[in-house]
Amino acid sequence: MLLFGVFTAFGFLLAALLVIYVDPFFHYHKPLKGFPYLVDNQLSQNPGMARNMDYDSVILGSSMTVNFQTTWFGELMGLQTIKLSYSSAYPKDQANIMEIIFDSAKDKRKSPVKTVFLGVDVITYTGGVEETKYPIPEYLYDDNLFNDIHYVLNKDVLLNYVLRPLADPDPTDLSNVYASWWTEEYYSEDWVLHNYISPEQVEERADPDAFVSAARENLARNICPFIEEHPETEFVVFFPPYSILFWNDVQRENHLDATIETYRYLSNRMNEYDNVKVYFFPDQEEIICDLNNYADYSHYHPRYNRYMAECFANGSCLVAKEGQPGKKIDEYLEHMRKIAVEFDYGKLLSPKMEGQQDS
Repeated sequence: MLLFGVFTAFGFLLAALLVIYVDPFFHYHKPLKGFPYLVDNQLSQNPGMARNMDYDSVILGSSMTVNFQTTWFGELMGLQTIKLSYSSAYPKDQANIMEIIFDSAKDKRKSPVKTVFLGVDVITYTGGVEETKYPIPEYLYDDNLFNDIHYVLNKDVLLNYVLRPLADPDPTDLSNVYASWWTEEYYSEDWVLHNYISPEQVEERADPDAFVSAARENLARNICPFIEEHPETEFVVFFPPYSILFWNDVQRENHLDATIETYRYLSNRMNEYDNVKVYFFPDQEEIICDLNNYADYSHYHPRYNRYMAECFANGSCLVAKEGQPGKKIDEYLEHMRKIAVEFDYGKLLSPKMEGQQDS
């Protein structure tokens, strides 16, 4: 019995040491040179990458950001960038990872973070300030070594992130980490419409300010403190270009004015800061009105991630600050409203959906 206990303890110790040495979630150190790391778990691997990878800039946001390639940011702007996307991320998800990003830069005496590229999904800013898309594994986000037992003695970590890569090496390309699985044939109008269901018409119109209070609180609690505490960092905030079907949903759910006003508030509030630049892509008519550019009602082809990166580099689609020359948010939103209201949804949608549209 004693011998069994010794062997069991030795097995646990060996497993823990192997996990710590390889460190597939980068919790303790940088990647080992030559190990074929599998990186596919945003919740578990992002905090370690934020702590221990070498970078001077970071891409944050939802699945709208997963198809950025970090090499583009080096090519276009000379930045060493890391991507730390969270699918369907809420503002609190961004706050959780930004806390690690900025704390690690300070604690490890790294150079200050030059740029944060932050994708903003307007609807998620209408949620609760403490709401996250998924429960986070706290033991990977805090500094408590004692609860690391959940990591170092985790069977899934050992089997799927240490042993499996050794047996079948296919290392993740970190420059394109978390990229969507859709291949070219999925970016088509037929595929998008096949999977799209137009919502029922809502009769009561939402108040124009219905979402502004929640957006204000989310900025105040989850985003603005990092902007204010780190004036040395430039925050490039951008609104992604959802397809015209997103605007069909908005109109049928009868919150067009409320959505427009939320965009206006978010843009104006963040543009108050000297270290923030705001970019507006939702009104890119040639993109959003062609469903062949999408794999579903909101997820666009990676070429538009490249397009946005080029805009960050050359200043196209920049929202001018108050008192400065250039296109203001009101102009962008006036154009967006015109597109949303005047688009012929009935011509695009199937006969069944067209009947819903006219009901």
